[in-house]
Amino acid sequence: MRKEFNPQRLDVQAFADDGAQLQGSAFLADMPRLLAEVAGRGPDLAVRWRAQGELLDPHHVRPQVWLHLRADTVLPLTCQRCLLPVDTPVSFERAFRFVADESTAEAEDELAEEDVLALSRAFDLPALVEDELLLELPLVPRHEACPEPVKLSVADPDFEAEPERPNPFAVLGRLKGGKS
Repeated sequence: MRKEFNPQRLDVQAFADDGAQLQGSAFLADMPRLLAEVAGRGPDLAVRWRAQGELLDPHHVRPQVWLHLRADTVLPLTCQRCLLPVDTPVSFERAFRFVADESTAEAEDELAEEDVLALSRAFDLPALVEDELLLELPLVPRHEACPEPVKLSVADPDFEAEPERPNPFAVLGRLKGGKS
């Protein structure tokens, strides 16, 4: 009989033992750090995700607990050229290996190619999805071709430039030149 798993309080060991799968969607309103990146626009946008547990070497003394996770969404980010919204697809697909505790995870994560996390009986899967999507955001979101021409200069009609002051070294040069 398959167990029901709660993504907000996921027992990762049981999930992997079962080889279970979960999929769902979450709204940006439930992911405040990601929502902050879209400047409050689109709290009703959905993030689709899918998770699968896997137990490698199940007959070994210490079987490896894995979680395969993928997610995707389209976020209205701010184009850094024209400052208008640009719909940006953001997705990831990662495998996470779980170990007994935080200190082991910290020690092994530096050497491992995969991400290593500590086992938990109440793991917050949506928070991990949010973390990974934040890591996938482009540093400089922008349109391929901006929908409006980009202003490359700014002019203020009320701006008055200060009158040019004489260079103090030129004054010294004249003084020196006058003595020779």
